[in-house]
Amino acid sequence: MKCTEQCKEANSACTNESCRQWIDYGEDLNCSVIAVEKNGPMTLEQVSERLGMTLVRVKQIQDNALVKIKKRISPMLHE
Repeated sequence: MKCTEQCKEANSACTNESCRQWIDYGEDLNCSVIAVEKNGPMTLEQVSERLGMTLVRVKQIQDNALVKIKKRISPMLHE
């Protein structure tokens, strides 16, 4: 999160596109961490606007992420 802190201190958009938190959304300093801190929970529509993706694609990514999370926690629940 060092990158996030630097951007907040400088109050300037991040230019480190290789950062995992980087998004192409200047209003949130190009940082997904700052976007969440600034806006709180967001709708899938808001996320799609920030990422420049369709709402359907963002929903597909969410669904895939939830499947992966369930697979990882399932063994823990059965211990």
